[in-house]
Amino acid sequence: MLKVEETQPVEFSSALIAKLDEVVKRYPEGRQKSALLPILHLVQAEYGWTSVPAMDKVAEYLNIQPIEVYEVASFYTMYFLEPKGKYVLEVCRTGPCCLVGAEKIMQHIENRLGVKEGEITADGMFSWRGVECLAACGFGPVLQIGPEYTFYENLTEQSVDQLIDDLKNKDLRQ
Repeated sequence: MLKVEETQPVEFSSALIAKLDEVVKRYPEGRQKSALLPILHLVQAEYGWTSVPAMDKVAEYLNIQPIEVYEVASFYTMYFLEPKGKYVLEVCRTGPCCLVGAEKIMQHIENRLGVKEGEITADGMFSWRGVECLAACGFGPVLQIGPEYTFYENLTEQSVDQLIDDLKNKDLRQ
């Protein structure tokens, strides 16, 4: 993943452009805007988040207005408009999960990682946030961990600690 600053101009690599071209080919001629969601996913995977310069480059690539990209990227929570950790722990914070301890889990994550919601740990590995329904109301509290979006149910403080430890150990092995 390439690091990009808020104001740093973005130039897509030939490898990324090849991936973008493959996505655009899925849609009818003249309907390249339909490729916006998967293209934003690819750009975010490349840079770690969707900065304004990256969104501007997407607009240029798709031959659409930058505002059209901003509207989509700011509407969907799966696109990050600010830098984030390598792993993002997203905890369901809706009613059913809160009834079974989601708020306690979020507080535990904050204490364990030493960062508030939306912040990044000093080593750059983790950030966390509360998100809307993850569609597992009978198995709460739940969270998903990006960038792969692996899903975990019936969380406890101990299982969250194990997840964090596993991710740290996985990173050491790589």
